[in-house]
Amino acid sequence: MSHTLCAETIASALRLCHQPATIYIGYSGGVDSHVLLHLAATTEIKDRITAVYVHHGLQAVAESWAEHCAATAKALGVKFKLLRVNAQPIQGESPEEAARNARYAAFKSLMGTGDVLMVAQHREDQLETVLLQLLRGSGLKGLSAMPEMTAFGDGILLRPLLNTAKSAIDSYAQTHALDWVHDPTNLCDDYDRNFLRNSVVPLLKQRWPQCDKTVARSAQHCADGQQLISKLAEQLLLPLYNPADQTLCISRLLSHDAKQQALIIRQWLQLLGLKMPALAFIGRLQAEILGARPDSDPVLACPAYSIRRYRDKLYCLQSSQGTFKAIVWPANQPVLRLAPGVQLAYVPSSAGLLRSQWQQAEVTVKPRTGGETIRLPKRHGHHALKKLFQEADIPPWQRLAMPLIYMDGQLAAVGDLWISADFYCESVDGCVSFTLH
Repeated sequence: MSHTLCAETIASALRLCHQPATIYIGYSGGVDSHVLLHLAATTEIKDRITAVYVHHGLQAVAESWAEHCAATAKALGVKFKLLRVNAQPIQGESPEEAARNARYAAFKSLMGTGDVLMVAQHREDQLETVLLQLLRGSGLKGLSAMPEMTAFGDGILLRPLLNTAKSAIDSYAQTHALDWVHDPTNLCDDYDRNFLRNSVVPLLKQRWPQCDKTVARSAQHCADGQQLISKLAEQLLLPLYNPADQTLCISRLLSHDAKQQALIIRQWLQLLGLKMPALAFIGRLQAEILGARPDSDPVLACPAYSIRRYRDKLYCLQSSQGTFKAIVWPANQPVLRLAPGVQLAYVPSSAGLLRSQWQQAEVTVKPRTGGETIRLPKRHGHHALKKLFQEADIPPWQRLAMPLIYMDGQLAAVGDLWISADFYCESVDGCVSFTLH
């Protein structure tokens, strides 16, 4: 049902969440966000509103837009916040994607538990989103487009105008004589969304005047279908997933047919917070990784992560294992940074290395070179690290990145796994042990 623009538009959206203490409104200065802000400022939530302008730093005129937004917020009697971001695209990002990612990251930084962010996306925005996803070959999840409410950082993202026609927004702005800014880049058809908005959607609406409404309904059907599929995927994933190391059991995965395997793999990657891969990537994973010999070590890599197998487990490595060179561990420095994203730390313990001996020794951390042995507490003889790694089911790539800790030239510990019997002791609060993350 299309929303009539009135106080109830805001009230009905807020009924979807518990009474938030703070309500942020994304305010670009354009007509849509100005209407949302003006409408919300006429309701009883006015004292809880903060209008937020995100300055992307991409246009010189944006400085005057920020001033306009601050003045408008003041005139409406609501609080105002200016956030400056770096919206320059990184490799693989389009300018649109970079700006959107920077904007939403800035919004997330504001959100406290239970806070609400309102944005002004409307029914024609939903139409454009569905068309973009369709042209990208998206599945049900992409074609579900934008939900009216979703979790966002520590709070909630609301789209109160999502079922509102663009014509109703423009009519409201004219009726209330609002003054909004005009972004000249909106006229540039180099951007896909602008091309749809300026050239394609007007043509569609000439033939099908209600297409924004009917396509939004299709998006809701897709969202309903995706919800059911997600529940099925969760049920299929649960018996295969090991939360301790975030792996999948390969033999159990292979007991499902190819379509169910793909569904489980996508659910697994989503659980790990990763971007969904292309259909071809899933096909290669099934053929090259799941279809490989159990004793092989195939790797399937994409920019964000790589997929590997070891024994009966499927691993997802979200970043390459950091390599490091031999490094001296300074005395009284609890945390040692070995490589980007890799830290070794010592912590107080009742069993491990004697703290006084640790503090007096020259400590060096080195990568493996091969052939190392260690004597373990309560076990006879020396043991090759290679054999110990195999016994402990440590995958080969993790073995290469495992730091070896030497005290005065002698191997004292292997990462956070083992401590040499030559140094091991038990003393309440008199020892140190290690964490690796």
